Amino acid sequence: MNVIRSQKAWLAPLLAGLAALALLLSGGLASASESDLILPDLSSQSFGGIDGRTLLLGGIGVCVLGFVFGLVTFSQLNKLPVHRAMREISELIYETCKTYLITQFKFILLLEVLIGGVMVLYFGVLRHMEATKVVVILLSSLVGIAGSCGVAWFGMRINTFANSRAAFASLKGKPFPTYAIPLKAGMSIGAVLISTELMLMLMILLFIPADYAGPCFIGFAIGESLGASALRIAGGIFTKIADIGSDLMKIVFNIKEDDARNPGVIADCTGDNAGDSVGPSADGFETYGVTGVALISFILLAVPDTGVQVQLLVWIFVMRIVMVLASIGSYLLNEAIAKASYGDADKMNFEAPLTRLVWLTSIVSVVLTYAVSAFMIPNLGGDPTLWWKLSSIITCGTLAGAIIPEMIKIFTSTESRHVREVVTASREGGASLNVLAGLTAGNFSAYWMGIVLVVLMGISYFFSMMGLGALMIAESVFAFGLVAFGFLGMGPVTIAVDSYGPVTDNAQSVYELSLIENVPNIEAELKKDFGFTPNFEKAKHFLEENDGAGNTFKATAKPVLIGTAVVGATTLIFSIIVVLTSKLTINVDKLSLLHPPFLLGLVTGGAVIYWFTGASTQAVSTGAYRAVEFIKANIRLDGVEKASIADSKKVVEICTQYAQRGMFNIFLGVFFSTLAFACLEPFFFIGYLISIALFGLYQAIFMANAGGAWDNAKKLVEVELKEKGTPLHAATVVGDTVGDPFKDTSSVAMNPVIKFTTLFGLLAVELAIEIDRTTSLVLAAIFFLLSTVFVYRSFYGMRIHSGDEKTAAVGAKATA
Repeated sequence: MNVIRSQKAWLAPLLAGLAALALLLSGGLASASESDLILPDLSSQSFGGIDGRTLLLGGIGVCVLGFVFGLVTFSQLNKLPVHRAMREISELIYETCKTYLITQFKFILLLEVLIGGVMVLYFGVLRHMEATKVVVILLSSLVGIAGSCGVAWFGMRINTFANSRAAFASLKGKPFPTYAIPLKAGMSIGAVLISTELMLMLMILLFIPADYAGPCFIGFAIGESLGASALRIAGGIFTKIADIGSDLMKIVFNIKEDDARNPGVIADCTGDNAGDSVGPSADGFETYGVTGVALISFILLAVPDTGVQVQLLVWIFVMRIVMVLASIGSYLLNEAIAKASYGDADKMNFEAPLTRLVWLTSIVSVVLTYAVSAFMIPNLGGDPTLWWKLSSIITCGTLAGAIIPEMIKIFTSTESRHVREVVTASREGGASLNVLAGLTAGNFSAYWMGIVLVVLMGISYFFSMMGLGALMIAESVFAFGLVAFGFLGMGPVTIAVDSYGPVTDNAQSVYELSLIENVPNIEAELKKDFGFTPNFEKAKHFLEENDGAGNTFKATAKPVLIGTAVVGATTLIFSIIVVLTSKLTINVDKLSLLHPPFLLGLVTGGAVIYWFTGASTQAVSTGAYRAVEFIKANIRLDGVEKASIADSKKVVEICTQYAQRGMFNIFLGVFFSTLAFACLEPFFFIGYLISIALFGLYQAIFMANAGGAWDNAKKLVEVELKEKGTPLHAATVVGDTVGDPFKDTSSVAMNPVIKFTTLFGLLAVELAIEIDRTTSLVLAAIFFLLSTVFVYRSFYGMRIHSGDEKTAAVGAKATA
């Protein structure tokens, strides 16, 4: 089914939007200005006898080493032993993932035509840049898209290798391999992702002419943000449609999880990769890029001394390079410790080595932060104390990368009192009290997360007041940007523990779908071909227990990324404020609650966040309804061992269809809202951006952690209490299906949406301020009406209809 072609109703508002956009640009021609970000000469400063350019060229070499580490790890996983029954399942999952991804890539290119048109008109027409320069900027955006899509594909491919290898390794009856294989896959993704991102940014910095590099960074960031937004939103919708459709069959037919006869299970496995691997990989790639672009923009706009600009730019990139090495080194050390402790153990706490890895990497990163800063910027701008003050600010973010996961585990771990409260409430109160207990956990978690962020950002603000103001304007904003930078300091490890979850989830599914226990003479075959006798009961127990650890660490990575989005958005919003206030010299009084448009913008941002939450959940609900409807009509429980491939692919098709429709409505709603509010009033728009960041932060944390609590409450009942098939289990399954769109759709997609809105808003507001007030207001009205078309469609075009209702509606329409 070609979903794009079938939705002809989208063409009219799209064409109207493009016409209005052309009018917006034509109105700004008369007063166009030249205000590019010009990079300084990186060779003008020496660091320990090495000039900045040479130092960063060496950084590209380190990135190549990180990339090679990821590829070598990938190769090692591919060569691990696996039984053919399990390999066939993982390859089937890969093929369905590949089909889904190719479809999404085509969709992203369609959206790039829209965004690319805006960039061509902005840079080429409004800014009067020569054609060559505009082409380079467009190519940069395509590189950003290719980067997001490329790392997403790599993450999906390696995870579908690792899932069958982890499932097979569990047959030996030892827990360590079921832990080591998913983490190795995660580190491979993390190393390739961060090394690729950093290498691309260094290449722009070093090889693109200085007057081209600034716009190229903006184009690159918009491209990767577009790719991440589409893959995150669509992936989140897809995975939860499949997950709910599969999970509800456990209650309806009283069958086990991942029953091979359930045609929804393959779609669920595909969704684990589409939503929990593809989406986070693209999101992580974009997060690192956008945060870097935000800091580069700030330094070029807020720091007047070009010598200090060079020192700060080179320092930031060297810090990122060093932290890649810190993450890989910490992983290798941690694995040696874990293997010595658990290599031959019959039981292990799967969360313990993951927790140690996060803390070990954080501590190593902090030590290296101070050491490298003392070497590189011992006397920044004539101040010999700023090196340790800036290091302390980054440390606030680096420690947050370790502290936040510990905070999140309080609300989502299988050992958590909140998760156990969800189970206790469910025992007598059923699904109703299960849901209420999960909502409570989510609310409490948002409070404590907010306090942690305020404390850490407050400490960074304290250090920023100790001399940074002599070098730059708005030094506290720079400090907040460095906190976001520190959040991402141990990037490969953050990505690794996030990617751990989809592998553990898929490994359990691959085990069940392979029907390995039913293969004739399987014990003798495994003994002959692989040299061991399988222990099926231990294998199933370890896979289920490890899936709980995967759930926990998936939950811990989400607030780190959303926190980075919000803190990093602060730095990007500052770039817009600089444009509107001529570097804080005019109109500063309009950044106040006493300026009504600013206050109204704050109110509007919250409204958009709640629409986005509802629209993404609606897409999941309608898609899940269709999936459940099909599965219930086509599932065969008697006389068959497995669902047919055709039925499984049909469920995947349903998931893809509703994921695309939901994503398209949401993306264009966000796109036209951004244009509308930028045209309405620039300081209204600033309030709007601040509001979506803050509302989005707390909504995302609340939803992610409530969902994590429901998910692991179900896991607790299944693994520790061993009460599958009971009313208690049914209650926790219902809670988990409520939590599915909470934790894996709405919450996680806010991260790229916030960053895309802020990045694209940087262009939109500059377009808007170049035209006269009357034209601006007319265009604001046009764009707002266009946004409401897609807001309307996100619900009324996605409503749930039963088969009879659809037939009646069609008949009534025909009669009329």
